[in-house]
This record gives sequence, structure tokens and C-alpha cells, in this order.
Amino acid sequence: MPEPSPRRRLLVLAVCCTSLLIVSLDVTALNVALPSVQRELHATTAGLQWTVDAYTLVLASLLMLAGSTADRVGRKRVFMAGLVVFTAGSLLCSLAPDLSSPVAFRMVQAVGGSMLNPVAMSIITNTFTDPRERARAIGVWGAVVGLSMAAGPLVGGLLVENVGWRSIFWVNLPVGLTALLLTAALVPESRAPRARRPDPVGQVLVVVLFGTLTYAIIQAPESGAVAVLPYAALAAAALLGLLRYEPRRAEPLVDLRFFRSAPFSGATVIAVGAFAALGGFLFLSTLYLQNVRGLNALHAALWMLPMAVPTFLCAPLSGRLVGSRGPRLPLLVAGSAMTASAVLFAAFEAETSNVTLFAGYVLFGIGFGFVNAPITNTAVSGMPRTQAGVAAAIASTSRQLGQTLGVAVVGAVLAAGVGASSYRDAFVSAARPGWWVLAGCGLVVLGLGASTTGRWARRTAERAAARLDPARVPRTAEAADRA
Repeated sequence: MPEPSPRRRLLVLAVCCTSLLIVSLDVTALNVALPSVQRELHATTAGLQWTVDAYTLVLASLLMLAGSTADRVGRKRVFMAGLVVFTAGSLLCSLAPDLSSPVAFRMVQAVGGSMLNPVAMSIITNTFTDPRERARAIGVWGAVVGLSMAAGPLVGGLLVENVGWRSIFWVNLPVGLTALLLTAALVPESRAPRARRPDPVGQVLVVVLFGTLTYAIIQAPESGAVAVLPYAALAAAALLGLLRYEPRRAEPLVDLRFFRSAPFSGATVIAVGAFAALGGFLFLSTLYLQNVRGLNALHAALWMLPMAVPTFLCAPLSGRLVGSRGPRLPLLVAGSAMTASAVLFAAFEAETSNVTLFAGYVLFGIGFGFVNAPITNTAVSGMPRTQAGVAAAIASTSRQLGQTLGVAVVGAVLAAGVGASSYRDAFVSAARPGWWVLAGCGLVVLGLGASTTGRWARRTAERAAARLDPARVPRTAEAADRA
């Protein structure tokens, strides 16, 4: 297949970024609507957690399957199917009559969403073959996350105040249909040269692990530790099953050989930590601004802009830094800023002053803006292009799992702290342990960003890539350093 022209490559990037926009916009816009959903559907804190986590949980469970399936049957084909399912799920969510319905229909949305982001990243990786050009493209991809954070709360706030929370899902309909038409016209088909076989046992183990772990965390404050203990034990058993079963397969769902690369392993854990911080941050901020400060959805959305705008501005800068200097500096900036933001809330009660609240939001926005590009670039760089879909899917899975766990853990901590008290009276003190959890997530980003981006780490990546692709000629350490 001939190399696409520069104009065609940019159009493909635009289509792929559109898919990320609608998936990310849906999450950020819905966060602003949570208090409205809580009032209209009489939802508990656990109910709100499931409204968010039902989506991210299914995404995390199916992303690796979607990535390997796209490598096998065709990335364009799977991408278009994902757009159809996601758009249909959005329509169903807008018609939901009670709390259980949006939770179920969000799962339908997530089935479609699982076919979009990792497949789109795989399309980008195979379209932009030059490492520096690919790093810049990934920087644009990361900027779309910032755009969704900036636009999502504003769009959500405007819609909730003027139409109602259901209208948030209507936005996805025209965008999804437009992206579908553009994909059919512009995106070239691609697949791995040799198809990977399905791994149903591995897929079931992943679903059981993620589902039971999330259930145990969310339901613990409401049901008690004893009641959720069997689910925690089942999650542990599923994890052990994955570790024992997957290495024995020639073509596993989760290729554990990827994790012999220190940069890849570091990027995976950094993604979990960073997106856990994002999920917890949005959950706490939304409930505080509306349920404690008494702001309406639009005013709460405007308060989120000091976080969203720096994310939007810093993401392309991070992409350029990754392309020119590597991932270490962006990760150090990200970890430092996210940790400082969370400590400002945990130790100094930043919520109680407009100045410190503003500063905490700006710091978090800077940190999250710098973290996405190095995660994505490190996950796919150095890996064989034939396995780009699987590598990108593991990175995307880490993001969604992190966001799921962030909402689950922080929400559980908040629910336990509030108890029977009102949000207005107990929120700040009840949220303090949650902010310390988010500070720990920032330290994970900082520590691994420093320890998994050096020369030793790059040599482990070379050795891992050689094991994954025996025909690949290993580079010297000097060549790896220049890459």
C-alpha cells in the first residue's frame, strides 16, 4: 500500500481524534450532570459511581479484545462498527427512564467505545511511521483530551441548565454519524500481516478481575467488608489465573512479554495512576461545587475551566517535548504538578478559599496535560508495528482501569466519611483521605517517570521487542538512546 500523502495523514488524524473527542466529551460532560442525575433519579453515592464506572469498566474490560480483533479483521472495519454501537448507545442513554437504565445503556456505549480509541491509536501508529511525526500526532491526540475537558463541562453545564441531563447524550449523535461518513471516505484499511487467534479464557478472566474488584470497592461502604469479601477473593483468583494461563498461550490476550520492557510497564502503571487521579478529581470536584457550594451546573463548569484550559494548552507542548527530548521531562512535570495539586486539597483544604481552589485546579490541569503524550508514545514506541493494536489497547485499558478505580476508591472513601451526614456539613473532612489517595497517584507518576525512562529502561525495551519479533535486528544502546 502506498504511503498516504501528508494531507491524507492529517485528515486521518482528524477523524481518529473525533472518536476520542466524543468518548472523552461524554465522560466530562456527564460528570457535571451527576448532581442532577442524583436529584432526579434519587441516586446514592454508589449509584453515581456506577453511572460513571459502568462505562469505564466495560471499556477497560474490552479494549484489549478490540485491539487484537482490529489487528486481525481490519482496523477500519472495527472502528466503523464502534462508531455505530457508540452512537446507538448514546441514543438509548438519552431515553433512560430510571437509574438502572442509564447504567445498562452506558455499558452499550462502552462496547462501541472499546472499538474506537485503541483502534484509532493503532491507525495513527500505522499512518505516521516517522517517530518524530508520530510523536507530534500523538501530541495532537493528547490535546483532544484537553479539548474535551474544556468543552465537556461547558457543554454539559449549558445543556443541563437549559434542556436537562439527557441532552448530553444527544451531542454524540451528529458527531458520531459525521465521523462514520468520514471514516468510510478517508481512513485506509489496515491489519496485522498475521492474524492473532482469539483468547476467550483470557477475556473472561479480565472481565471477572475488573468487574469483581470494582464491585468490591464501590459496595464496601454500603454493604460492609464481609459482604464484599467473596468478590475481592474472586478478583484475586482471576488475577492469578491470568498470570498462570496467559504465558502458556502462543497468542495471549495479554502478552506478558510486553511487561519485560521497563518503559512499557512504567507507562502502564503511570496511566493507571494518572487516570485514577483524573477520575477521583472530577468526581470530588463536581459534587463539591454543586452539592456543597450550591452552584448550578453551568457555574460549576466554569469553575472547572482553570483545570481544563491548562490541559488543552500543555498536551501539544508535551507531545513536542516527547518528540525532541523523550518522555522523562513531561512525566516529571506531570507528577510534580498533580502531587502538588492533591496535597493542596489534602493538607490545606484548598476548597475553602477561591484562591487555593483556583491554584489546585490549575496545577492539576498542567499535570494531566503533560502526562498523556508520554504514556501513549512509550506504550507503542519500540514495539513491533504488527502488534501496535495490542500495545495501544493495553495502554488504553490502563487509562480506563485507572479512571474506574479512581472513582471507585475515592467515592468509597467519601461515602464512608459522609455517612448519614449531609454533604454540605461533612464533605471537606470526608474528602481529605480521598485527596491523599490522589496525591499518592501523583507520586506514582513522578517516581516511575524518573525510573523507567533512562538508558537501562530503553535497553529492556529493545530486548522485549526482540522477543516479540525475532526477525527484528536489535539496535545498539547508542542507537536506542538516539531514538
